[in-house]
Amino acid sequence: MAAADDAAGSLAAAVARDYRTVALVLQGGGALGAYQAGVFEALAEAGLQPDRLAGISIGALNAAIIAGNAPARRVERLREFWETICRPPLLPATPVPPGFDAVAWPTPWLNGLSGLAAWRALTEGQAGFFRPRLPPPLAGPLAATPDRVSWYDTAPLRATLERLVDFDRLNDPRTMRVAVGAVNVRSGNFAYFDNRRQRLRPEHFMASGALPPGFPAVEIDGEFYWDGGMVSNTPLYEVLSERPGCDTLVFQVDLWSARGTLPRDLADVAERSKEIQYSSRTRLVTEFMRRTQEHRQLLHDVMALVPAERRDDPAYRRAEARSAAALTNVIHLIYQDRPHEGHFKDYEFSATSMRSHWQSGLDDMRHTLAHPSWLAAPDPGHPFATHDVHRGDGG
Repeated sequence: MAAADDAAGSLAAAVARDYRTVALVLQGGGALGAYQAGVFEALAEAGLQPDRLAGISIGALNAAIIAGNAPARRVERLREFWETICRPPLLPATPVPPGFDAVAWPTPWLNGLSGLAAWRALTEGQAGFFRPRLPPPLAGPLAATPDRVSWYDTAPLRATLERLVDFDRLNDPRTMRVAVGAVNVRSGNFAYFDNRRQRLRPEHFMASGALPPGFPAVEIDGEFYWDGGMVSNTPLYEVLSERPGCDTLVFQVDLWSARGTLPRDLADVAERSKEIQYSSRTRLVTEFMRRTQEHRQLLHDVMALVPAERRDDPAYRRAEARSAAALTNVIHLIYQDRPHEGHFKDYEFSATSMRSHWQSGLDDMRHTLAHPSWLAAPDPGHPFATHDVHRGDGG
């Protein structure tokens, strides 16, 4: 145990030496978000507490739990959150047969159990999260107000957040910088809510996960917002654009893979279309940020050649504002589907699946941290590095 603690301490110390910012970037994906909780548990084991959090949808809810609790309680509170929302609100949970083994059981049986859990989520809701709206919203002149036009009521989620999150702690940017994304229903514009710019309340996190038509728009200061994943499901751009001159280590945790197989039936079509829609072309965004950082570095190097007597020139000042000599390392983790998971995997909230997702995140992050060279600051000649646990190299 002592040796393991020493190794974790040395890793955390090395990261603190190499980077000014350690960021955790969390994508949306509903029930798959337990994978992110497992990733965070592994980071906590290694003593790597991020000081920058950005989330979308379920990633925003995980961010609220992390930022709104003391470091020693974050994993415990994450587990309480997921154990809460993965309980059926009405009937007992579907019993799991004795000796159940998700690896040994035939895929059709597992698919059937998952499908049943997803159907129960649709018909019953999930405890501490959402419940069917009764009566359902009407059309025409009797239509409801914007915050009631949905199939489900998310009032239980507000109560869960208020119980598990210390919003005074969450809103102290000296402890952790937090930003979550949503889309303005009226304008269609994307918005980030940031604890350095405003006080974040439960509704900011609920808005980030308000995916229509299941969940209602959330009103914030007179405007209504939907799930940020409708516009961008990956907040990497926000993190790296905010402080372009800061050496940053980013743990980017995605729940949808842009890569997949050709569909063979309508269920496959539904699943693959979700993957494409919500992966938000993560690799494209990452590559864009890589090129942007390289251009900033090149501009910084060229400006060093400008004679001192010309550095008061307005053109030089404009270029200086656009240059940066920062180093960026993106550790990229993407949840890998199980063979039995179908198009309903993002709303299949069974406790069995939740614990499987959590364990996957824990295993993937532990595997990543077993390669400390991946976390080292990149060479200034190549200021933007990426590492992908499932590709085993720099991507």
